[in-house]
Amino acid sequence: MSDLQSSSAAARPVRNVVDYELLFDCVHCGLCLEACPTYILTRREMDSPRGRIYLIKALAEGRVDLDRDVVRHLDLCLGCRGCETACPSGVHYGRLIEGARAYVEANHPRSLYDRAQRWVISAIFPYPERLRRLLWPVQLLENVGARALVERALPGKLGAWLSLLPPLNSAQDNHPAAPWPTAKPRADGPPVIVHRGCVAQVLTNAENRNTERLLEAAGYKVIPMARTHCCGALDLHLGNVEQSSRLIRANVRELKQSGAEAIVSAGSGCSAAMAEYGTLLANDPELKSDAQSVSSKVSDLSRLLLESGLSFPKFPCTVTYHDACHLRHGLGVRDEPRKLLSSIPGLRLVEMQESDLCCGSAGSYNLTESAMAADLARRKAENIIATGADYVVLSNPGCELQITAELRRRGAGTKVIHLADFLALAMRG
Repeated sequence: MSDLQSSSAAARPVRNVVDYELLFDCVHCGLCLEACPTYILTRREMDSPRGRIYLIKALAEGRVDLDRDVVRHLDLCLGCRGCETACPSGVHYGRLIEGARAYVEANHPRSLYDRAQRWVISAIFPYPERLRRLLWPVQLLENVGARALVERALPGKLGAWLSLLPPLNSAQDNHPAAPWPTAKPRADGPPVIVHRGCVAQVLTNAENRNTERLLEAAGYKVIPMARTHCCGALDLHLGNVEQSSRLIRANVRELKQSGAEAIVSAGSGCSAAMAEYGTLLANDPELKSDAQSVSSKVSDLSRLLLESGLSFPKFPCTVTYHDACHLRHGLGVRDEPRKLLSSIPGLRLVEMQESDLCCGSAGSYNLTESAMAADLARRKAENIIATGADYVVLSNPGCELQITAELRRRGAGTKVIHLADFLALAMRG
């Protein structure tokens, strides 16, 4: 550790790993440590944001090689950005870890198994039609009542991956929203577009539809997106710069042409990614300005509904709220969902311990790092159960799938539900 911390005053980068100057924003105070899920579980310095920044700097300066141990510490980062919220110095850790991962992918030979995992994620998940075709056998298993049996029989990660999927034959219709008397689209309302995501279109599309219905009920004019491209976050987090850039550019062109004044997604990871487009395309002469414009319009459902003053009928229940990482730490949205929930007559909001600690989903992390993801899911489930809530409400489909699977394994009665779906239920009283 001391070798990594000690560097000569004249040290300069010999490898183009990240924007080198960003590394010096970190003053090594350690306030990020207890905000980092992997450090909380392992208590290893190199599994903390500060430790990873040491590693990235040492890589850039040529003081360590890009060996298996270094890659392991970088891979284990969830990218939750909890450290950014805790940091008093404004370290752009998200940019640093994503830059380092791109360097790893370009320069480190991964095992065949790792390459296969990452290829499947990058080649299938960002494309809804491909994912639908891949899931046909699972739907068939459901139809014949054999899915649960197959989940238990599959070895290793395969059964755990399958358990994350919701019931596919009802995935499009979970919590369908009945027509509301107030849900009359206004032609003169502020124009809003709902980015429907990629995986979300297949597994949790009701959240998209309920988001649109709620916005219409609040007086907004929802503009349909001609073609929805993956936001690029999955590839960005995996270090696949070329594909993520292509998807980001396609989204910028589509969103810019829409004329929307606000851009919303039911997936907080998608929203946080789109909010970074201006930075990610800062050196693109063609799309730099458009990317900045798109990023400036990214908002959140709870913020827009609060601004509209939308009211709800009485809905007696006890609710706890889980802060999705990129909503809390990427977009800085914490109080708005709680204020919205508290505005519902009869609802009692109970805070859980560690509400903003990552649940382990983190995009595709629960597929590539299933052991650490499972530990975090268990920790989150224990905190949820301790509240005694009827519902745990959240704002990200990945969190919903991860937490639902763990609570189901425990036989817990708390219902996991996306904010849009919950508000749809509350709207019907």
